[in-house]
Amino acid sequence: MKSRWLSLAIYLAATLSGILVLLYPFFLPTNSVQKGFATYRAGEMPAMMTLLLGLCLMVLLLEAQGPMMNTKLIALLGVLVAINSALRFIETAIPGPGGFTPIFFLIILVGYVFGGRVGFLMGALTFLVSALVTGGVGPWLPGQMFTAGWVGMSTPLLRPIVRVLMSERHSRSLSGINPEIILLAIFGLSWGFLYGAIMNLWQWPFIAGPQGQSWVAGIGFSETLQRYLAFYLVTSLVWDAIAATGNVLLIAFFGAPALRALRRFQQRFSFSYTPEPAGSSVQPSEGPTG
Repeated sequence: MKSRWLSLAIYLAATLSGILVLLYPFFLPTNSVQKGFATYRAGEMPAMMTLLLGLCLMVLLLEAQGPMMNTKLIALLGVLVAINSALRFIETAIPGPGGFTPIFFLIILVGYVFGGRVGFLMGALTFLVSALVTGGVGPWLPGQMFTAGWVGMSTPLLRPIVRVLMSERHSRSLSGINPEIILLAIFGLSWGFLYGAIMNLWQWPFIAGPQGQSWVAGIGFSETLQRYLAFYLVTSLVWDAIAATGNVLLIAFFGAPALRALRRFQQRFSFSYTPEPAGSSVQPSEGPTG
């Protein structure tokens, strides 16, 4: 029960902090926002990075309080983050088409198999380490870490739906495409667009563009949404569509073997201990007498 409440507190802190860092410029006066990135986004980075690293440390400590084998899970997480960071380095050195990136493939699967806490770490630490490797450290980094953390943290929401579909498939003796892979691919498709849409909020209030695509302080929510939708369609839709398509293809082709590998590690890292009833003892066997 204590672990569940701590998990809930971490989820709430990560969600509310991320929402705050992305949306607070919308509540500033127009003349303050016009001062631009240098005043706000660069100035907020130290506080946001401290908060993010604190959340990551809390999650690591919480994981370490579980069964001793969870230390191996933390080591595996480090290896997976390193692999994802290397993939992002390759992606930076040899850019793919549009917004295609291979890093969300592992973030989604790790969160799905190992749970939301580990998924949040996988997403946030992937962007932190890869930014250090690729030289991508900047005021945009906290937003990337929060959003990628949300990707991994939200993936376990698919588990109840997968259980229902898998049981129905088994009861009807159906064969064919695995519904688990289909749902994960749809999830990757959705986050391909959501990640771009959320990250655009980080810069949109500071951009001076066409009147129908720019934010203006004091306009209503409906008009703000219409302006942002117009901005997104013009600037990001094609880019994010390529990213979403890449997520779908990676999960469709490599999702099943990656899930099997991650679950083998999960089985090795987890065990249950059942203490013997009080008063029971094991009698040593007597050796042969001569």
